[in-house]
Amino acid sequence: MYRIITCSFFLFVASNLQAQAPTFHADVAPIIYLNCTQCHRVGEIGPMPFTNYDEVSGYGEFISYVTESGYMPPWTPDPSYSTLRGERFLTDEQVQVLADWYEGGMIEGDPADNPGLPEFPEGSQIGEPDLVLSMPEPYVHAGDMQEQYQVFVLETGVTEEKEIRAVEIRPGNSAIAHHTLIGYTESPTAISGAEALDAADPSPGYESFGDYGVNVEDFLFGGWVPGASPTEFPSTIGKKIGPDGRLLLQMHYGPTPIEEIDQTELNLFFAQEPIQREVDLITMGPGNLTEPFYILPNLVTTFHGIYDNPSDISVLSITPHCHLLGQAWEVYAVSSNEQDTIPLISIPQWDFNWQGIFSFPQLKHIPAQYRIHAFCTYDNTSDNPYNPHNPPEWMSWGDLTGDEMFVMFLQTVDYMPGDEDITLSSADENTRIVYQTDNLFPAWPNPAANGQEVTIGFHLQEPASVTLELFDIQGRLVESWQEGVSYPAGHHLFRTTLSGLHEATYVYRLTTAEGTKRSHVLYVVGGR
Repeated sequence: MYRIITCSFFLFVASNLQAQAPTFHADVAPIIYLNCTQCHRVGEIGPMPFTNYDEVSGYGEFISYVTESGYMPPWTPDPSYSTLRGERFLTDEQVQVLADWYEGGMIEGDPADNPGLPEFPEGSQIGEPDLVLSMPEPYVHAGDMQEQYQVFVLETGVTEEKEIRAVEIRPGNSAIAHHTLIGYTESPTAISGAEALDAADPSPGYESFGDYGVNVEDFLFGGWVPGASPTEFPSTIGKKIGPDGRLLLQMHYGPTPIEEIDQTELNLFFAQEPIQREVDLITMGPGNLTEPFYILPNLVTTFHGIYDNPSDISVLSITPHCHLLGQAWEVYAVSSNEQDTIPLISIPQWDFNWQGIFSFPQLKHIPAQYRIHAFCTYDNTSDNPYNPHNPPEWMSWGDLTGDEMFVMFLQTVDYMPGDEDITLSSADENTRIVYQTDNLFPAWPNPAANGQEVTIGFHLQEPASVTLELFDIQGRLVESWQEGVSYPAGHHLFRTTLSGLHEATYVYRLTTAEGTKRSHVLYVVGGR
């Protein structure tokens, strides 16, 4: 029998939740936590806060249904294909726990065990930004049920070249913000062209569907889609901006029946160590396909894109993109002799409402002469409930949601020996990210198997004595990994080899002598 009081993992219950990824500060207790804070119920407009037992139990049946059906939480990549940062999915065991709690009468736990609500950061998910840029003035999106792509020209405001280690987009109005792209240019021709387009458009910014209306040197300086985390780079890797450059902020606004106002902001975080490698972008589009991009009606069609990688690269992130006809993605790299395959991402059930800029926990090395394959399947039949046309119509490339696309971005840097050891899911000497509080990071790999080494990163604001422990889901101590070990302030890695564990869900916890507690979930597969 399970008891639910409040929360330590985020359970999303709506397809349009604009969630900021929190750091959860939850103690371990023999309960099931449901920390759902600001969700939107399907079919309703208002918020649905999950901050106490009454609010959670009031939607117990609904929670059980959306988790059993796989509709929630919104994580479309296949975790068994490749591991990505910020994964949010439920194991079969966790889904069953929620179902059992509901069927068992939704019994409330002991309020004394309530760890309290998470501490949500304000203004940024990752710390204090060094530079905050905003749209020059608010933009009013007309209530005419039409989509709009609007580009806003942002001056950098810097007086000298700055190196960037992280980019965070803060949408001003989640009711209409569909996605955001940022381009960067120092070209006088591109800047004058963008400013001319801005001056000619009576609204703030200027209309430009699909791109920025001018050629930019960096097409994907940053981006945002619902559920995406800020873009962070390891130490010595990043981007640069200068006083003569411009950032072009492209907002894709969804249709709305009433006027809505938006003024999106951009947080930039300066590098603390010199940038040695600037991030490059590989783009796969219709030009990489083995056949023309025409989607015939009443057919399920798979398109195959190919990119021949000319040099050794390390991949930081991958972003597949299509629209409402999209059904599935698979992307991998293969050696020239076809003896080595590197899986990148598989999305077996594409969801247009939950896309992402998916980062890898560790830099992904793709050697020279490897061929990158990208497959995307489209369902242009009446069986596809999201098909914008009934009956189905002939479809091709277009910028509107009712059109279709085949796009895949890879953020890369030139490969250097040792890149495989640079971990992005935790922080170490190669990752200099400033946090405002002590932090415990996701384990890597996760899920993990007995006999496998697991790496856990954490960050301390001040020197501290640290205890690291592993608990089962009932809150019982399984292993004490470290007890009262002194660490200096900064980023640290702890490595341990799993042994003698059952296949189950566990919780690992960091505790400092000052009383700080941070916890995360670890999934063990193939246990004894």
